[in-house]
Amino acid sequence: MSESTIIYTHTDEAPALATYSLLPIVAAFARTAGVSVTTRDISLAGRILATFPDFLLEGQRIADDLAELGEEVNRPEANIIKLPNISASVPQLKEAIAELQSQGFAVPNYPDEPSTDQEKEILARYKKVSGSAVNPVLRQGNSDRRAPLSVKNYAKSHPHSMGAWSAESTTRVAHMSTGDFYSNEESLTMTSADSLTIELIDAQGSATTLRAPLVVKESEVIDATKMDVAALRTFLSDQIATAANLDVLFSVHLKATMMKVSDPIMFGHVVTSFFPTTFAKYGEQLVSAGLRANDGLAGIFAGLDALSNGAEIRASFTQELASGPALAMVDSSKGITNLHAPNDVIVDASMPAMIRTSGHMWNAAGDEADTLAVIPDQSYATIYQVVIEDCQRHGAFDPTTMGSVPNVGLMAQAAEEYGSHDKTFEIAHAGTVRVTNSSGAVVFSMAVAAGDIFRMCQTKDVPIRDWVKLAVSRSRLSGDPAIFWLDENRAHDAQLIKKVSSYLTELDTTGLDIQILSPARAMAQTLERVRRGLNTISVTGNVLRDYLTDLFPIMELGTSAKMLSIVPLIAGGGLFETGAGGSAPKHVEQFLKQNYLRWDSLGEFLALASSFEHLAQRTGNARAQALADTLDRATGRFLDEDRSPGRKLGTIDNRGSHYYLAQYWAQELAHHEDGALASSFAPVADALTLNEDKILAELLAVQGESLDIGGYFHPNPQLAREAMRPSSTLNVIIDAL
Repeated sequence: MSESTIIYTHTDEAPALATYSLLPIVAAFARTAGVSVTTRDISLAGRILATFPDFLLEGQRIADDLAELGEEVNRPEANIIKLPNISASVPQLKEAIAELQSQGFAVPNYPDEPSTDQEKEILARYKKVSGSAVNPVLRQGNSDRRAPLSVKNYAKSHPHSMGAWSAESTTRVAHMSTGDFYSNEESLTMTSADSLTIELIDAQGSATTLRAPLVVKESEVIDATKMDVAALRTFLSDQIATAANLDVLFSVHLKATMMKVSDPIMFGHVVTSFFPTTFAKYGEQLVSAGLRANDGLAGIFAGLDALSNGAEIRASFTQELASGPALAMVDSSKGITNLHAPNDVIVDASMPAMIRTSGHMWNAAGDEADTLAVIPDQSYATIYQVVIEDCQRHGAFDPTTMGSVPNVGLMAQAAEEYGSHDKTFEIAHAGTVRVTNSSGAVVFSMAVAAGDIFRMCQTKDVPIRDWVKLAVSRSRLSGDPAIFWLDENRAHDAQLIKKVSSYLTELDTTGLDIQILSPARAMAQTLERVRRGLNTISVTGNVLRDYLTDLFPIMELGTSAKMLSIVPLIAGGGLFETGAGGSAPKHVEQFLKQNYLRWDSLGEFLALASSFEHLAQRTGNARAQALADTLDRATGRFLDEDRSPGRKLGTIDNRGSHYYLAQYWAQELAHHEDGALASSFAPVADALTLNEDKILAELLAVQGESLDIGGYFHPNPQLAREAMRPSSTLNVIIDAL
């Protein structure tokens, strides 16, 4: 790929729709600087099609763009704009498969219980495209996430709503204190490169290989741990009873999309624990019918009509729902509970939303209520309890005065839990999980019971060194203190603390305030500074990076989608992410019903400016730097004049916001000191300005009517393009560039 090329990813749902409108503008402006913008398809549908070429007709086969990008990120010229994509749960995967099949793509069904070698091979392929399939491939560098100054200033002058907290609030977090991943974790640093084997040994000494070979490098940190399912079920039963006794909502907060092996299993245990009578009586029948608790109540309810006693089973669920504690709702108006789907309540988004809403979630009547938030593993659950107690003492955070919490995240080369998927297993029978090296020596040995969840993680040394270096660099550039969120009492963190302490001595930290604190202490200190309007850099592992870069931006900015998210790739290139916060399925639902897209592309604007700047610095392309500088100024004006999508019909939506960005960007370029560049954009700026009323009229005219774009996961490109570019006047001006 040329050094003057920017790769723009085609993803899913609202970001994918927005791309049909924004990308023609970006590509047209970029061409004036000799920069080409190409796309690569990493959508869920695209990943499925690329994975099963042998099931498709020749004309239906597509390239494996994700694999290509996996090679690109290891090249120094890499420059990639990464939009949010679906981290598919099994229910989402099945929906996408069904849609593709309806469109004539003969991809195979998802085999829940594979019995043949072919079904096992198909399941293995699907597992490679589900959950967090994209991020471990692309994130070959550590993460630098922060709120841009223009966005922060806008939030201060236009504060979003924050729910009031009461000292009488009974909201709290519940987590396990024994038997969880945290309690059982063992960790060590490899003294040499090796190849490991994971086996399950039964009572008779027979071994079943779970994973081999597992290649590890010298100085790499490796972990092994388990979730004791008996302890988990006892904990869940206790918390269900506690929620009933306290008269608060019961809710569970997991990350079944990213932790795609372990967390759906834990979610299934929550479902069966909440409905013990129903599953004791009908559980085997439901499993035989392919209705799995791991997929949530929605999947079970959808399949009950096909059972002869389906009405009886549904009545049993209804009875237990009425007699148990009140269950937190995802959508009260539609009866969608906290347990309907494993991907509906994702901890890093759901907990900040609860904290922002006075510590409340919604009950079946649509009313707010105090909540018992159940986060089984204690590794990170403690940070949310600290936030809740802080709000109960001091009230809600004030967006007009609160400080900021940038993050430097350790994530390169599938670090920590997010790289555990191919080393996570639901144990088939009691015995011992034994990890041995190439010489047969035992590295880890752990007794397990049937149903326990065993997990291994890897964290390579090069990313750790790079992470420490990036943290020191950000602290020096910003002048803000940095805290490494590491717990000396957790086995993995204890290994990292040794490395961090050593690598800090190799760097110039003169005059810098750099600490290592446990997550709970780090959160308490950070919150104290936040309330005084002071900034503190959080330096965290991969999971905490996700949690904090949703939590603090939602408090500060009202959304995590407005964060600047840069991944300086270890090989020298740049990956520019367009904010956190998911891909907004509800926005797509509204778009299809009303031809109105509320998705805010501000994250793309911020990422693009950084991408152009990176390209300019790498290649000496002055015009690319001009595009970066003018886009920054245009984005500031965009915020000042409140050109983000509105909330209702009759106001500008995503397409209108793109028009205004194009107008402001062209106006900035028309006054640039580069005379040739200015003369190129002067007529564009004039045309966009003089035709404002006409363009807005064309954009608004299409609102209110439902539309069909040929698919949800895999829309027809022509229909989607026509829907997202309804202004012929705007199209002529942009395309003429």
